[in-house]
This record gives sequence, structure tokens and C-alpha cells, in this order.
Amino acid sequence: MRITQGMMTNNVLQNISGGYSKIADYQDQLASGKKITRPSQDPVVATMGIAYRTDVSHVEQYQKNVTNAYKWLDSSDDSLSQVDDVLQRIRELTTEGSTDTYTADQRKAIGVEVDQLTQQLVTLGNTQVGGQYIFSGSDSANPLLTQASDGTVTINQTALDNPNFSVAVNDGISMAINVNPNQVFTSSLFSDLNDLKNALNGGTATGQDISDYLGKLDTHLDEVSSAQADLGAKTNRIDMVKNRLDEQKTVATQVMSSNEDADYAETIVKLNEQQNVYNASLSVGAKIIQTSLVDFLK
Repeated sequence: MRITQGMMTNNVLQNISGGYSKIADYQDQLASGKKITRPSQDPVVATMGIAYRTDVSHVEQYQKNVTNAYKWLDSSDDSLSQVDDVLQRIRELTTEGSTDTYTADQRKAIGVEVDQLTQQLVTLGNTQVGGQYIFSGSDSANPLLTQASDGTVTINQTALDNPNFSVAVNDGISMAINVNPNQVFTSSLFSDLNDLKNALNGGTATGQDISDYLGKLDTHLDEVSSAQADLGAKTNRIDMVKNRLDEQKTVATQVMSSNEDADYAETIVKLNEQQNVYNASLSVGAKIIQTSLVDFLK
């Protein structure tokens, strides 16, 4: 095959252009910190990068769910603490009202306070976080409790039938992050409080009649304590889930970084090598391209 001057010149120019392109790629890697800036540069790295980014994105979404779970659990625990305070106060008032030396007017005054405290329980039962009712089970868009003008409290039946509000905390794993609405704000609680109020206001109840409500109040206080214990167990589990997600994100981020991020030291070495090759190509190319018939006649 006959090699012409033109063919040699074109090859030299093509090699010089290719060398310059590699230098530009290495400079892009150093500037961006990434191995590739376009999928066409390395389809395998690009494809794997999409998968790794998806893994990181999933973990981050689960972490957001865990953060939301903490808000629910903390708010629920705070509300239950206040419920316990309210019931303790009602118990103190009941103990006072059971004293036979109390007059009817004094008991009516206690009845008024019991009614106010019952309204506070309704308010606590309708606590919201981010616009969602945390004690309404899966029916979180609607309040758990509704109080009529006569003081009667109605409980959201949909919430009672669907008591769990669950969130996904990892692949294939969901957990309830709420207090079961059947556990604390029960119909028996509000029925007992309404009966207690009526006994205090009626004027005919004896001290023993009022004292009988102490046992019922203790039962409701035990229910609150049980709900708080359940919340503590759920919080402990969420703590473990959070730690696991943190580890997963660290590993997923490291894998993604290993796939995508440029090794600065290695890239600098390759850039220097390519610059040397490029300079050598320019030097050789200059000699080949400048050669002409006149040079051979000398």
C-alpha cells in the first residue's frame, strides 16, 4: 500500500486532535469531580450511576418517613402526658368531692371544672401534626372526637375500625407510628366522666357514690400508661431503623461515589501523561507536515 504525504498528515492531525480531546476530558474530570460528564463517555458507569442514585434516593425517602414518625411519636407522647395530668386532676377533684362535708354547691363547682377538663381531653384527642389528626388511625384527615353542645362526646367510627397509621421505613417494612384510638380516648372514658359530672351536679349523690368513680379513673390512667409504654417501644424501634438507614445511606453513597467520582491523584497523573504524549505528537507532527520536495532536494 502506497503511503502518501497527505495520508501521513491526516493521521498526524487526527492523533493530535484525539490527544487534545483526552486532555479536555481529564480537565473536565478535575473540574467536575466526576469520571464522566456525558453518558456517552462511559455508558456502563452512567447506567450503574442511575441504579446507585436510585438506591440513595430510596434511603433518603425512608429517612424522611422516619423523621415524620418521630414527630408523630413525640407529639403523641406529649399529648398523653397532658392527658395523664388532666385525669390526675380529675381524680384529685373526685377525692375532694367524695368528702361528705362538701355541700351541693361545692360539688357543683367541682362538676364545672370536670366539664372543662373533659373538653380539654377532647382537644388533646384531636391533636394534629402537619394537618393530620394523630389519634384518628388511618382516618387522619378527620378528628377523632366531636363534642355536642350537651357535652356528649362522639368518637370517629372509621378511626376505631382502622386504628393504625403506618409508614414505610424500609423496603417491605411498614410500622404503625400512632396510638391506637381504641386505647385511650374510649367511649367508656367519656361516659364515666359525664356520669361523674352529673353525679356532682345532681345534688343527691353521696360521698360513696362519688368515691366509686376513683376506681374507674384509675383504670383509665392505667390505659394511658399502657399507651405511653407502647409509644416507648415504637420509639426504640424507630431509633434502630434510623441507625440502620444511616448505615445504608453511607454504604450506598460510598458505592455511588466509587462509581462516579474521579480519583484526583490518578486523574492528574493521567493528565500529565497525556499532555506529554500530546506535546510529543505536536513535535513529530511539525516535522512530518513541514517536510516538502524542497527538503529532499537539499
